[in-house]
Amino acid sequence: MAIKSVSIRIEEEMLQKLSYVADYEGRSVNSHILVLIRQSIRGFEEKHGPIEGEIEAAQNVKPARRQGKE
Repeated sequence: MAIKSVSIRIEEEMLQKLSYVADYEGRSVNSHILVLIRQSIRGFEEKHGPIEGEIEAAQNVKPARRQGKE
């Protein structure tokens, strides 16, 4: 499995708090984020069933919120 890199924008205060929690758990911020991602995926699959096959990028994007009422 290939390892990919992603970049995120995060408020400084949130990053500091995340770093605090990660350190408390004995992890790096990167490792702690991976734990949180795995927990999120596991929860999603428990609720909706396994995610199988190739995932198209469009399937991972929540539709934009509609502006105004229709």
